Amino acid sequence: MAAQYGRTLSFGIRLHVIVRETSEEAWRAAESLIAKLDDDTIATAQKAFARFDSVGQQRMARLHGGSRDKLEISPNLWAGVGLVRGGAATALVGNPDEVAETMKEYMELGIDRFILSGYAHLEECYRFAELVFPKLPLKATTGNDLGPAKNAGPFGEIIANVVAPSERKAAAG
Repeated sequence: MAAQYGRTLSFGIRLHVIVRETSEEAWRAAESLIAKLDDDTIATAQKAFARFDSVGQQRMARLHGGSRDKLEISPNLWAGVGLVRGGAATALVGNPDEVAETMKEYMELGIDRFILSGYAHLEECYRFAELVFPKLPLKATTGNDLGPAKNAGPFGEIIANVVAPSERKAAAG
């Protein structure tokens, strides 16, 4: 239908990321995020979320039902943040290979945009850039067919510099 109007569609997903060298470390880090929450705090948050009109928030609540025992909703997909945080509250959890493979599965389903965050923000960003980014196909993430991403810096700066300035001038004629 979009093609009839000369348009293309793009699909994205918003997730938190909890990546560590090993799967066990990642799951411990996930659990530590909610370890100090008591049942009353969770119940109060869930009661507030239940009043939201957001279909997404209602679906989030159905994923875990406000219970700590139903938080891994799919392999490497954890809903623990959603116990007390509204909005996007699922996280990819695992070692670098597991997180990258799960993202590739999303890509195969048609997801071509990822909005990722983590706790603590800066530290998780560094971990993701160093551990996962090099395992993702560059073409799928940038549209440039240059093979697997090479992490030139802590945030994968190579994407911003895929074409050297001298090559840009030559290409421009």
